[in-house]
Amino acid sequence: METIYVNNNGNVLENKGYVLEAGNRGHLYGDGLFETIRVVNGKPVNVDVHISRLLDGMSALKMRIPTYLTKEFFQEKFNELIKKSKIKHGAKIRLSIDRVSGGTFQPSTNEVTYFIEIYPLSNNLFTLNQKGLEVDLYNTIKKDKINISNFKTKSALLNVMASIEAKEKGLDSMLLTCRNGYVIEGISSNLFITSNSVLYTPGIDEGCVGGTMRMKVINLAIENNLRVYESSITPQHLLMADEVFLTNAIVGIQWVSGFRTKRYTNTISARLLSLLNQSLISE
Repeated sequence: METIYVNNNGNVLENKGYVLEAGNRGHLYGDGLFETIRVVNGKPVNVDVHISRLLDGMSALKMRIPTYLTKEFFQEKFNELIKKSKIKHGAKIRLSIDRVSGGTFQPSTNEVTYFIEIYPLSNNLFTLNQKGLEVDLYNTIKKDKINISNFKTKSALLNVMASIEAKEKGLDSMLLTCRNGYVIEGISSNLFITSNSVLYTPGIDEGCVGGTMRMKVINLAIENNLRVYESSITPQHLLMADEVFLTNAIVGIQWVSGFRTKRYTNTISARLLSLLNQSLISE
């Protein structure tokens, strides 16, 4: 097996042992952000969109953004790890940004540090799950709509608790809800439903993560004459839908086969996944 490497704020190291310094604020307080980026054919996908969301998130968290932290900077660092780890096909990259060590709840500074990991995947292109996901609603903790809801912060206990409940109930995933009862997203994914070949997805203003794959799927649908609307989704809408699927940057599209007693097909989700792979091959 090839040696896999990480980049710890500019230091490229073998991925073994401990590399985060004591007092890391991402570890202690969840004071950080992250992006997960898919690699296809040895190239990172959607880097522009990921870095744009990351920088917006850093601004929302009042982190100081160094001028060198650009798309070109991270593209170079990603390619360095891909080459050094000898990755030729599929992989996933996790880019973390933490406020530097110091202080307690009140940071001593708003400077940042970055950490990049890479892990090879068995599949180069995206593949549709053969068995549909079984899901239900997670109502124990509601997701609050706040100014950082659209970013991937390290304060992820809601997602952790929802994952635990899914496992306890023998389900594949849970759908997160907000205080007004709307269904807004999956544990680590955005939500789409279809009805009469029209796609619906919760709007960003409802508090869901502004997923990079969400936007990619919306654009693909529009380019291929599928109508898409941002719309509030209720449990009743799930029970009336023809299809339900989840999207994220690493798995692409996963179709849902069941919500409680309701069963779904996967015609549109399979079509969109094929279009997604075609778009990546042609790049």
